[in-house]
Amino acid sequence: KMEAKVDAAVASNDHAALASVFSPLGGWQSLGQGEQRVLASYFIRKAVTTAGFLPAAFASDQAMSAFAAALGHLPPTVEGAADNKLRESMFEYKVSEEDDYSGAALILAGLRMDDAEGSVYYMSAADRCDVFVKIAECYLEEDETVEADGAVTKAGMVVESIPDPENHTALILRYKSTYARVLDSNRKFLQAASRYHDLSQSNTDLVDADDLLQMLGKAATCAILAPSGPQRQRVLGLVYKDERLSQLDSLPEFETTSEVLTKMYMNQVLRKDEALLKFEKGLPLHAQAVMGDGLTIIERAVLEHNMVAVSKIYASIYFTELGKLLGVEADKAERVAAKMVMDGSIHASIDEVDGILSFQGKGSPLVQWDESITSFCLQLNRVTDVIRGI
Repeated sequence: KMEAKVDAAVASNDHAALASVFSPLGGWQSLGQGEQRVLASYFIRKAVTTAGFLPAAFASDQAMSAFAAALGHLPPTVEGAADNKLRESMFEYKVSEEDDYSGAALILAGLRMDDAEGSVYYMSAADRCDVFVKIAECYLEEDETVEADGAVTKAGMVVESIPDPENHTALILRYKSTYARVLDSNRKFLQAASRYHDLSQSNTDLVDADDLLQMLGKAATCAILAPSGPQRQRVLGLVYKDERLSQLDSLPEFETTSEVLTKMYMNQVLRKDEALLKFEKGLPLHAQAVMGDGLTIIERAVLEHNMVAVSKIYASIYFTELGKLLGVEADKAERVAAKMVMDGSIHASIDEVDGILSFQGKGSPLVQWDESITSFCLQLNRVTDVIRGI
């Protein structure tokens, strides 16, 4: 009797009738748990196999409530994995017609996936990776970074088991791009910069040159925002030495990025000039957040960079003078210096009585002199190369 009602409702696109069958007070509540699962499975198979029923039914709240009830009461296996087919169709509809990315991600997350080849729910490693990447991409569209992180982590666990990665280059690039975006959104800028730069070096016809340049711009931005330290300097160097860096000037969102990055890499003191203000204005929202110390991410990055730059110029400096150089109060300059000394970003000692910051060399004067000569020669070579190219 219930199956006949489902048949009639699906054949006539009677969504109200379906809602009445599968509602909390509907007729199927009189059935036992096993019978409910059988009916739910029957309805899902009927919906998927009846021409013209989908995707029109997805626009109906009544039909969607019936789908939700049925998907929540399925047996361990549905013939032909019809429930997965329904979820995939529903996912496509929510993304393309409703722009409901969170809802689409939740639908796709319910897919039943098995790595046993005899299972009706068998999916290859590449297919499972694709599902997790799609889920992460949807969550990123809604800035739900925690959920995106969870999904891309699952993708990472699967991508390594793809037996023929050379046949899934596009998927692997999507995974790497999504992973970089997740790191970026979670403000793990150093790791994101490295990932973006690797992507910008991709040697494949699958990625347009303009997209590769965008990746380089994001790598540069994340490198600038990353916490000060040797690893950051290494990534800054990788981006600085990229011959395409100057091309970023032609992109509105990266118009002054190369200028700011070059000054950082060359350990020059950054002033709050037009270039820095333009760079800051173009940052995405998650990178404009005010942190616990009252500074924005870029303010902290510039402050830490300038502290390192000052350490290259001065042997010691009063905090009152340091504050003027950095554009902050003396006590804030002292707090930042103390933090950077503690984490090893600068080698210095603090005299709190006299208010002096004394910088310490990393080696003997002879070694430091040697390093200075080497640095000067490298910079002179770069200038010479530029002049020759004019």
